[in-house]
Parts: sequence; structure tokens; C-alpha cells
Amino acid sequence: MRTQAPLDAVTVETLLAAAVAAPSIHNTQPWHFRLDPGGQVLEVHAVPERTLPLADPTHRAQYLSVGAAVFNLRVAAVHQGRRPEVRLLPDPRRPGLLAAVRLADPLGADDRLADPGLYEAVARRHTSRMPFTGRPVPEPIVAEMTSAAYAAGARLHLPDISGTRRLLRLTAAAEARNRAHPGRSAETLAWITAPGSQSPYGVPLTALGPQDAAERMPMRDFTSSVPALRRPGLWFERHVQTALLWTPQDRREDWLRAGQALQYVLLTATAHGLRTSLLHQAMEWPDLRAEAAVPRHKRCHAHLLIRFGYGPDGTGTPRQSARAGTAG
Repeated sequence: MRTQAPLDAVTVETLLAAAVAAPSIHNTQPWHFRLDPGGQVLEVHAVPERTLPLADPTHRAQYLSVGAAVFNLRVAAVHQGRRPEVRLLPDPRRPGLLAAVRLADPLGADDRLADPGLYEAVARRHTSRMPFTGRPVPEPIVAEMTSAAYAAGARLHLPDISGTRRLLRLTAAAEARNRAHPGRSAETLAWITAPGSQSPYGVPLTALGPQDAAERMPMRDFTSSVPALRRPGLWFERHVQTALLWTPQDRREDWLRAGQALQYVLLTATAHGLRTSLLHQAMEWPDLRAEAAVPRHKRCHAHLLIRFGYGPDGTGTPRQSARAGTAG
């Protein structure tokens, strides 16, 4: 049997530059990468100190974030002609080890992930917290987003007008609870970084979006406890296009799959010129998360509400360097 050559430093850095471009709640980037001694497997570990104890006590959102990073790593590997073999939660004795990715020798690739548009979208994708135009997204693009979620092991529910209003009401209720909870408000504010900050984590003030002047779109208010930092309100789109990401089960591995599915959907949308923003507030309250489930599915565990459409590009947020996020 032929021995697989170790990964060289340039390849590893390229892979990790893509991985760390993934979205994470409050830009916590709660991942750490380690190259195994043989130089053939990249391990993805959780970082306990970059979590949200109040908003994410079970670490589900952290797992979604790590799953998104794993998917970016897969896309980058396929772009280099390598076949990524992913094992989720590979070692029960190491609960912080969330995934192990072996980069096999060039033996072909998943045709879907080989689409060059996906790799190009990795660097272009940013959360847009600005109003969208309301222009309808063509059905073939929506179908492609739905297919992407399914291929990654999750589901994407496209609600009708009444269903969208229901989900936005739940999001608004969660946002109101967050603003009224001093601890949660402080936790959110702690991840806002001031202009000139050198921290690679958190959301810069310049990346924050406005609130909806009509109060229809419940965007997260990072500065609710400091109104002076809030940007002037703007009018958001009247006809909101949303998609609910969910899985039939709610185990840790399902959270990681949902994160990969989320990133697959976001990259697909970006490749088609769409903008996206993530509405996670309702998922941070167990009762509201349960209410967000798709009514006709008995086993539906909601993970995230995705808002998508046409509009201005999002502002990029800082990232840790690929070198800083790894250990030998």
C-alpha cells in the first residue's frame, strides 16, 4: 500500500485560511486546528473560552460554527484536487475534538464541491445586516440552496408568507427577551470591538447594521444597552425571504452536520450573487426554538433562520490568522 505524503505547510495554510473564513455566532471563531504528528489529518477542536454561556449554554451554536469551518475546509481541499474524508466526533475520550479531516491523495472529488464558484464564494461571503431590495430570488436558485442543505445532511424549509411572519414574530420575541436580560445584553456587547482594535475576534462597530425603522425585521441589536452606539434606523424590505435550517435529530453530530449544511447554503447563495444574514435569536430560548419547528414535521429541530435576497454586500469581520489557529 502506498504511503500518503504529509501535507506541506503551504497546503495547510491555504486550507485553514478557507476554514477560518466561516461564519460564527458573534464572530467568536470557536475553533482550533491541529495537524496530527503524521502530517496527514487536520483535527478541529472546540475552544471553551470562546463560547457564549448565556446565549449558547449547550454549545449548539458553537458546533454550527465549527461545522461551517469544516465545510469550508472541505471545499478548499477539493479545489486543490484532494478528497477530504471527514469523521465527526472521532474520539469519545476527547470531547473537545469535534472533527478529523484526512486529505486523501488525488482520487477524484465530489462533483458538487468541485464547482469553482463555491471556492470563490468562501472569501466573498459576508453577513449583510443592511436592508435588501425585496426582489424575488428565482426558484431555481432557491431549489439549489435547498438541495445543498439536503446533501450536507440537513433540511431547508422555505415558509410561505404566514410562515415567515410566524418565524419573524418568534425572532422578535427572542430579541425583546435578550434586550431585557442584563446578562445577555452584556454578553453580546462584550463581543463588539471598537475601531482600531487589534482583536481578530468579535464584531467591529463598523460592521453593525441598522434596525428596521418599520420594526418588521428583528435584526439583532448588539448595542441595546448602549443606545448612543446604535446606527440610525432604515426601512427594510417589506417582503422578506427566509429559510429555516433544521435536522430530524438533535445530537451533537447533527449540530455539526447542520453547520456544514448552513455553509453549503450560504456559499451557494453567494455564488449566485445573493446576500444573507443569520437570525439566531429564537434558537437561544428553548421554548421559542421548539415553536420555530416546521408544523408538519413531527421531528424537526430548528437551528437557524436565514434571511436572503439581493442588496448591498456585507462588511467583513476580522479573522484569526491560519497560523495562529493551528498547533503541530
